[in-house]
Amino acid sequence: MTAQHVVVVGYGPVSARLADGLLPAVRRGELALTIIGEETAAAYNRVLVADLGVGRTTEEAISVSDPAELAAAGVSVRMGVRVRRVDRARQSVLLADGTAVHYNRLVFATGARPVVPPLHGLNPDPAARAALPRGVTALRNLADAAVLRHAVDRRHRVVVLGGGILGLEAALAAHDEGAQVTVVHHGPHTLGRSIDAGAGHTVGAALRARGITVVADARAVGVELGRPDDGEPAFSGLLLDGGACVAGELLLLSCGVRARAGLAEGAGLAVDRGILVDHGLAALHDPNVFAIGDCAQVRCLDVSCAGCAPGNGPPGLIGPGWRQADWLAGMLAGAAGAFAAEAPVPLPAERAPVMMLKARGVEVVAAGDVAAGPFDGVPGLAVSVWADPEHGKYVKMCTRDGVLAGFVSVGMPRTAAELSLLFERGSELPADRSALLRLDGPDSLPAGAAADPARTVCRCAGVPAETITAAVAGGCDTVADVSAATRAGTGCGGCHGDIRELIEAHFAPAVS
Repeated sequence: MTAQHVVVVGYGPVSARLADGLLPAVRRGELALTIIGEETAAAYNRVLVADLGVGRTTEEAISVSDPAELAAAGVSVRMGVRVRRVDRARQSVLLADGTAVHYNRLVFATGARPVVPPLHGLNPDPAARAALPRGVTALRNLADAAVLRHAVDRRHRVVVLGGGILGLEAALAAHDEGAQVTVVHHGPHTLGRSIDAGAGHTVGAALRARGITVVADARAVGVELGRPDDGEPAFSGLLLDGGACVAGELLLLSCGVRARAGLAEGAGLAVDRGILVDHGLAALHDPNVFAIGDCAQVRCLDVSCAGCAPGNGPPGLIGPGWRQADWLAGMLAGAAGAFAAEAPVPLPAERAPVMMLKARGVEVVAAGDVAAGPFDGVPGLAVSVWADPEHGKYVKMCTRDGVLAGFVSVGMPRTAAELSLLFERGSELPADRSALLRLDGPDSLPAGAAADPARTVCRCAGVPAETITAAVAGGCDTVADVSAATRAGTGCGGCHGDIRELIEAHFAPAVS
């Protein structure tokens, strides 16, 4: 029987994870697999592009796929190829070079594109495919990383537009490597979508203490373009409402992302904030088409489904995308052969994510809803707050019937670790909330979470401490070795410190 042909549009980290899951079926001859990527580079971890841009990592280190290995297994990998349109009636993917690829199953893994704000001097139309002016980048791909590296090496003034997680991580990394950095954001405090005002102001104060200029409550209206010696227009300043200008040589746009769903929409598929798929990741009304990762939005046809509230959009995190890829690979390949007739186990619902700002010296962890204050009188909600803004520390805990419903922690890493564990497990907090604050005291013992072998260390890949400890006992003595053996640390990179601690804890008795 002819092998079913799976075509994947997009060659990013989620697509690469799907390919890894399908490889056994490809090797058995049960599936044929084609991956089509618009970039000329193989799949890499976009979350670490900022680290690449400041010289903390390499292209090889953030790579998550080997095209030669895939090709050796029988996968057709086509890089640097743009898909022009999808003909669902003929089950065909039409490429820009005029060729076509037939599919039995089509998977969109097209990811997301950066939002270019409507500033005077910039073209925000993604269909125009016009390059941004020199000195303006969205820090999304390898070319963007090279632009940042050029600016950092020359100690240029860097202006970051946006006070979200990625913007602050890039700002802190660039500053640490010698650049003069200004963060401009619309709103009264940074990280406005993830943390409350008290935590936001604490973070802003911490940024200023590090030497980063923060311009809050600012509305950017345009970019100023100068003409260096070569005569080509280049960024020289960000224009604000009211006439002020923030001077610089590089503008980093960190204004969010939008799902790359235009190709699917052109094929007649339902699109909202992403490509609409059901709980089996199949596009609505077409069981032969699927979507995963940042381009996919789960929305079943049951209007009463609580998990498909209108406010839900694409996950926006690499961990959920990887879990979708793993599940879809198992479903497509099947336990006993490709496209098995038996119904697969339903895709598990995603837990509320724990947000983590990964930066040296500014530690922020948050999850759940933390908007309410301790005296707002929200029925059933108890809120505890502790603040020490002078030293960059802040903790808020929101509980319902004693169970943690949301929290934010700034500058309190051990408290944050314990709260993360309690939040993920739906556990009750101790009656004396201050007991958690003592975890970061100078005479404290390690948090209970840190000693729990079952705790999740890498949330992106879902790797527990016991798996990492076993890998270290088996000979892995670096973060890179542990990542290769367990996949821990291959996502956002926020767990690298925890992995190092586990490695050091294993070898400490021998050193002693």
